Amino acid sequence: MFSALGETLPGNQKRSPLAVLNGLFLNKASSSKYTQLSDHEDTFVSPTNDRLTGSTLRGSIAAVCGTAFLLFGYDQGVLGAVIGLPSFRAQFDNPSANLEGIIAAIYDIGCFIGAIVAFLTADRYGRKGSILRGCWIMVVGTILQTSATESVQLIFARVVTGIGNGINTVNVPVWQAESFKSHNRGASALLIIQSALIAFGHPLSTFMGLASSQVHHSSFAWRWPIAFQGVFLVVILAALPYLPESPRWLAQHDRLDEAASVFAKLEGKGVTVDHPIVVRQRDEVKAAVQQELLLGSASWGEVFTEDKNRNLSRVLLGAGPYMMNQWCGINSLAYFLPITFERNIGLSTQLSLIISGILGIQYFLVSWLPYFFIERFGRRKMLMSSAAACCFCMAMISVMLALNTTASQWAFVAFTFLFFDVFSLGILPVSWMYASEIMPLRTRNKGVALGAASHWLSNFVVVYITPQALQSLGYRLYIIWAILNASFVPITWFFYPETARRSLEDMDAVFLNERFGITRTRSPGTRIHVDHDSAVVGH
Repeated sequence: MFSALGETLPGNQKRSPLAVLNGLFLNKASSSKYTQLSDHEDTFVSPTNDRLTGSTLRGSIAAVCGTAFLLFGYDQGVLGAVIGLPSFRAQFDNPSANLEGIIAAIYDIGCFIGAIVAFLTADRYGRKGSILRGCWIMVVGTILQTSATESVQLIFARVVTGIGNGINTVNVPVWQAESFKSHNRGASALLIIQSALIAFGHPLSTFMGLASSQVHHSSFAWRWPIAFQGVFLVVILAALPYLPESPRWLAQHDRLDEAASVFAKLEGKGVTVDHPIVVRQRDEVKAAVQQELLLGSASWGEVFTEDKNRNLSRVLLGAGPYMMNQWCGINSLAYFLPITFERNIGLSTQLSLIISGILGIQYFLVSWLPYFFIERFGRRKMLMSSAAACCFCMAMISVMLALNTTASQWAFVAFTFLFFDVFSLGILPVSWMYASEIMPLRTRNKGVALGAASHWLSNFVVVYITPQALQSLGYRLYIIWAILNASFVPITWFFYPETARRSLEDMDAVFLNERFGITRTRSPGTRIHVDHDSAVVGH
């Protein structure tokens, strides 16, 4: 497990892996950016098992990242799968709508905290090290959730689990993007794949809840689906020691020889660090890091300044799709889907779980479709079309609930299915890529972090208010979501420039030329391929 942690000291003295691991926590010098790049290193760390090279290594990294994305989706959906079970409600004294909202939403506060922690510490501990810590935090949270006997323990445990997940959702996409830089079809494709895997976590958690609900009078019915998170964590923790650190992170810490070794292993068995492809990748990452050093890191004051680069406008525009993702009402349904069917139209617990699981599978399948046309149609068209369709679905959901007939109740189910489909075709993929596509390099990390923070805080508010709003407003709640979705269409049309097939430099020019907020850049660019770094994902 510690084969990647050995370190050679001056005089060829070997420092123990345990000492190196200890240094990750205690040596502050390791957290700072290096000030110069050298072509030769005094240290070398074997980054991976020698048997893992080429497509096998890339597939292993993809499998671990995919497992992390599945865990994210599973963790978001699992409470909705168990909160309506009789044994769960008996265990926690039939929680009120207010307490249901707190138990569900507090997880998002944990994710928010975890994302901030990741932003502050990822450069120090590396991508792998941060993911490792995030997983162990989630292990603790899972144990505390599974063993909960009081609502206070369950709430605390969901915060802990959320912190670990927040750390992972920041670091896993970055690790994957930086490892696959020369092998993927662009960050937009990666983000769509990640979103689809997260979507698959929902039906998985629902069917786990359905399977265990057969023993609905035992606490096993709700404890087992929550404990099942540990299976994903075991897979990730078992595989991580055999996989390499991000070559970009290694280069950022003046470890270019190790970065070159990782590039060689990613290319295939027998490829050496002197291979032309590896040399080119090494030179490219070296040049990119040097450029970052020249640019320096922007202060928070600069991020919120509306200068010629329009940093403040970009931050607000970048946060907008993240917030649209939440205020369209998706998690008002997704977090409580089985009990929504159970309470709104009187379905049994078993049938509610079955329908929720089928909806989740359809959601997963449809969420792959943007992979094929998001670059062709552009972000604006997909975002506006999706928002308009979501508005229609929410309006019809409200009408069907108000009619309260057998036919209208099943129509409510149909429009819920349709809502998830149209959401996944536009708002979902665009919300997670737009901020990283418009922020300039100097302020990009902070700008994207603020966007992700707005997502988690909006998620918390939406999930927290939903049980109480349903109790007091009933079908009228969905009218509110419909109005909000309708507002996204003109907002996008007037203020959001198109980013498809445009480089970061192209977007800099767009914001320099459009000084008054109303955009004139409404069509995709002309570049064949634009590669942007990945961002945190979710819904």
